[in-house]
Amino acid sequence: MTTRIGVYPGTFDPITLGHMDIIRRGAKLVDRLIIGVTTNAAKSPMFSDDERMEMVRREVTAIGNGDIEVVGFNSLLMDFAEAQGASIVIRGIRGVTDFEYEYQLTGMNRALNHKVETVFLMADVALQPIASRLVKEIATYGGDITKFVPPTVRDEVMARVAEQKC
Repeated sequence: MTTRIGVYPGTFDPITLGHMDIIRRGAKLVDRLIIGVTTNAAKSPMFSDDERMEMVRREVTAIGNGDIEVVGFNSLLMDFAEAQGASIVIRGIRGVTDFEYEYQLTGMNRALNHKVETVFLMADVALQPIASRLVKEIATYGGDITKFVPPTVRDEVMARVAEQKC
């Protein structure tokens, strides 16, 4: 029997409850889920690659699914997926704006590697407004991010905001 491997890529800066929802649901679609933590300097990351990978590993461990792995990458997504033996890329969609971007990205990825399918998962309605960028902005201005991230992530974000203000 062939093992179905899926990749869920992102910067996860920081990982949110929305990401965790997609991870939980995406893991049910594949035999093994690889969470690809990537670098995107254009997003001005709050946390280093290593910090984000550790954050994601810790939160994924809390799920208790041993078939989820966290791997860092800094390459084309399709090259990463192929190197991992993945046949599926899982992407979360919050709304129409995400869909437009993901639609274009999927077309480009398909042209690069037609063997890898992209599967879209709609974010849970209660989690749709959550975006890492907004979580960081709210935290920077002293807002409460408790509803948007796991508790340990909240603590790390708030500590980083305090460091940056010094």
